[in-house]
Amino acid sequence: MTFNPNIPYNDLPDLPPVLDRDTSEVILNHAVKAARSLAELKGLCETLSRESLMNLLVNTIILQESRDSSAIENIVTTQDELYQAATDEVITNESAREVLGYREALYSGLDYFKSHRNLITTNLLINVVQIIKQNKSGIRKTPGVVLKSSVTGEVIYTPPCCEDVLKEKLKQLELFINDPDLCKLDPVIKLALIHYQFESIHPFGDGNGRTGRILNSLYLVHQDLLPLPVLYLSSYIIDNKQDYYQLLRGVTEKQNWSDWILFMISALNKTALLTIQKIRGILNLQKEMRTETMAILEKFNNREKLFDLMFTVPYLKIDLIVKKGLAHRQTAALYLNLLESKGILKPLKKGRTTYYLNHRLMKLITSR
Repeated sequence: MTFNPNIPYNDLPDLPPVLDRDTSEVILNHAVKAARSLAELKGLCETLSRESLMNLLVNTIILQESRDSSAIENIVTTQDELYQAATDEVITNESAREVLGYREALYSGLDYFKSHRNLITTNLLINVVQIIKQNKSGIRKTPGVVLKSSVTGEVIYTPPCCEDVLKEKLKQLELFINDPDLCKLDPVIKLALIHYQFESIHPFGDGNGRTGRILNSLYLVHQDLLPLPVLYLSSYIIDNKQDYYQLLRGVTEKQNWSDWILFMISALNKTALLTIQKIRGILNLQKEMRTETMAILEKFNNREKLFDLMFTVPYLKIDLIVKKGLAHRQTAALYLNLLESKGILKPLKKGRTTYYLNHRLMKLITSR
């Protein structure tokens, strides 16, 4: 059947596709390079204790991934809005709420995966999208979903329809993901195939893009390529957004798998190296700041805990120090102001609240 963008693509073939020998060899050579970079990132993560790794990354690398993945869907929030929301108990900024929802969905998906025999299933993906969208929606049941060009408004793709077809497509995708005997391709290559297939199935009314990018992260953990979903992959997609969508269409319209797979392998390789750079930069910054900060906090009983908090919550405030049980308000204010006066932290006034920024950490996190 010739592809028609105006007709539901119920003939979407199951994975794997047939790749010619010459193309496979080129792809495999690139996949080996990406696998080495992922192995280096995994090794770096494993040098840290699990608690240290989680504390280091939960409000830094993973929060930036959440922000960029949401920005691909035009859910845009500033760094200030995002980190203020991450610090506060009451979130009033809707875009920041959605970004934090992505992070919650990522961790919920990881927990679901580990509690269900390390399988990636349709129910896991439903759980993820429901947290992203903060509702109980599931697989699409009615027709009418189309994808249009943001420039011309023309229909460029109509995903499969409806519920029974989508469930069968997802069932076959589950088998491809979880059955190692079904396809012997390198996991790095398989990730590219899986990402295309999920985006093409487009099983939900909304939130497919973010769910698909969470699926990428979970698959890397599923394949033991990373211990946690820490890859900063969405930054690459943002920087190459036009190519990303054109290459997805190239597979659908021309079965051009090779360029798509090479694009995704390059994304994995470059973002693995970027994530390594970020983590090493954070660790080095901790070493640089520790001596000076400890000297300033010499008389503060919980100075180690406060120093750790500066790297897990880059936007501190007095109420947070009190809530963590590190000091009473007067003492918390005294030492935050002292760190500000020495240039360790920078103040940011927002309404009646003053936030104290670990500005060197923020500069490192947000740099490309």
